[in-house]
Amino acid sequence: MDRNELLDTCLLAGRIMIEGGSEMYRVEDTMTRILNNAGENDAVIFSTPTGIFASIRNQPYMQLRQINVRDIDMERIARVNQLSREFAEKKLTLSELHTRLANLDNNIPYFPMWMQIVGAAVLSALLMVVFTQQYDWFDIPLAGVTGAIGFAVAVYIRRVTNIKFVSELTGSLALALCAMLGVRLGLGHNLDNILIGAVMPLVPGVAITNSIRDLLAGHLLTGIARGMEAILTASAIGFGIAVVISMG
Repeated sequence: MDRNELLDTCLLAGRIMIEGGSEMYRVEDTMTRILNNAGENDAVIFSTPTGIFASIRNQPYMQLRQINVRDIDMERIARVNQLSREFAEKKLTLSELHTRLANLDNNIPYFPMWMQIVGAAVLSALLMVVFTQQYDWFDIPLAGVTGAIGFAVAVYIRRVTNIKFVSELTGSLALALCAMLGVRLGLGHNLDNILIGAVMPLVPGVAITNSIRDLLAGHLLTGIARGMEAILTASAIGFGIAVVISMG
């Protein structure tokens, strides 16, 4: 077996999982299983949010990959895990596993944009009721609309700029403006309740959860880095809403 191809396949799987927002201990576990199932039981793996390393102990084989993009995509993580299981069950050869992973990396599965916006609207409306415990049917439609607008603005800004946290800031500005305008036009009653629901699609809940899980698993560097990233994202969201409210 070509050990360079094995390490390349292992690192490709790890990079896809990290870019999809997986916990670091899950990434290392999947990479280790791929190496073990290929017959290499003496591998060394080190992973961070910005780069992963893999080598075979006492052998002149070592590779690393840089991580430039990090998002939340559970489907990519699930597909990598499924391919890893098929490789463990000998349903795939190493070359087939590498090809399938490369296809997954180049053809990222996404729901249509309109469906994501509708999902953001439904999420905003429902979570407004959950968190506020107020069944104000007059505010529910406005919460859904403002949440969808904020999410759409954040996605668009994320596509046109590589600066982190700008998309969350502009998205929160947009939804806060829409919520305040809607209340002033008489389309809603309680601005606070509407904002609580509308901001939920932007909140980094998965990032916060994964940072805590990484800390508990002993990945202190990754847990702290992801925790700070989540805190900065939440701060950008709060800053955008605070600016609009203070101006109003």
